[in-house]
Amino acid sequence: MMRNVWAVVRREYLQRVRSKWFIFSTVGGPLLMIGMMVIPGLIASRSAEAERVIAVVDRTGVLAERVLPRLEDAGYEVSREAWTEDVVSTLAQVVTDEKLGGFLLLDDSTLVTGQAVFYSMSRPSGLQGVAIRSAVSRSALEALLDDRGVDAGAMASGGDLRVELLATDGAGFEDPQFLVAYLGTAFLYFVIFFYSVAVMRATLEEKTSRVVEVIISSMKPWHLMLGKILGVGAVGLTQMAVWVTSGVLIVSSAIPMLLTARPELAGMEQIRQYLPGLGLLSLFLGFFVFGYFIYSALYAAVGAMCNTEEETQQAQFPIMFLVITPVLFMIQVIQSPNSTFAVTMSLIPFFSPILMFARASVGGAPAWQVALSFALMAAAVVAVAWMAGRIYKVGILMAGKRPTLPELWRWVREA
Repeated sequence: MMRNVWAVVRREYLQRVRSKWFIFSTVGGPLLMIGMMVIPGLIASRSAEAERVIAVVDRTGVLAERVLPRLEDAGYEVSREAWTEDVVSTLAQVVTDEKLGGFLLLDDSTLVTGQAVFYSMSRPSGLQGVAIRSAVSRSALEALLDDRGVDAGAMASGGDLRVELLATDGAGFEDPQFLVAYLGTAFLYFVIFFYSVAVMRATLEEKTSRVVEVIISSMKPWHLMLGKILGVGAVGLTQMAVWVTSGVLIVSSAIPMLLTARPELAGMEQIRQYLPGLGLLSLFLGFFVFGYFIYSALYAAVGAMCNTEEETQQAQFPIMFLVITPVLFMIQVIQSPNSTFAVTMSLIPFFSPILMFARASVGGAPAWQVALSFALMAAAVVAVAWMAGRIYKVGILMAGKRPTLPELWRWVREA
């Protein structure tokens, strides 16, 4: 048995990893990440050095001491220039000679309206403009509030709202943890669905080409099904290992590079604490394996009982319903991971790979519930494999019209 299964696993694995599509998609993922994160950082780092060196000219005599620290916190190298009648023309020449990135002029109208003038050779980026405007407007507001004995720091920051949670809550849209959980769950859905469908297509391809008749003569049908599932799954694990490893390396190097080039993005440093650790990556792997086994067995049965690509599009609709349903409730579960609805849905074996991982990503799933979901998924794998194996055994050699539900039930009973 194991020799036959291993032969199929080896064939499916080598056939796919040697294909141009696999090489392109496996290498293309990291290259896309590099293009989105590393290259912009390199380009920005070359042009940002001079732009971060600016001067501040203060005609009010009270704003510079507040504005300078804020600009320095935003990543600028700031110097203070005394006001003179010709300071604007003098500094303009320095900026033209590219020895200074620009200079900021603060006058009496800044105290009243928060408006200042920034002289430079090029328009600041959106984030740079926001950083400069924020430094000026908050400093002007603090100066006015201090004159009235108001706590300027607290008021200028917009006040504070302290929240005391009576129960463990999930992650909101503004929480970086929400983004990490959402992207991780969406990626998990994609790989489970993609590689499960690959099993169906491989089964259908061999059936329509009649190659399966030769293969079945030397092994049992369920050996062939198991070999296909394990082979395609191994391809998925290989590709994910490359993507995850590359992603960790790229993000680890890209964030410091972006912070060096764009200090105004200093908030990105906080993202590191939300990146998945070894424990969450292990859960991702576990949910992928169980989810893949459940759905790949179902899709293998669909491929075995159909004869054309058009038939599979219709026959896989019930399975698509099972795959898409947890995605529809993904955001709700991430935001309220401990609600009765979220707990119940995440313990259904067909939904557990997506929804239980979503709850675990935001810390809303106790260890016993995660363990219970794995136990239920293991039982579901056995049940689905038993049923799919019987359909596969009969359907793989059948030709003609697609079977009806009564006929499928007869295959399960009589196989």
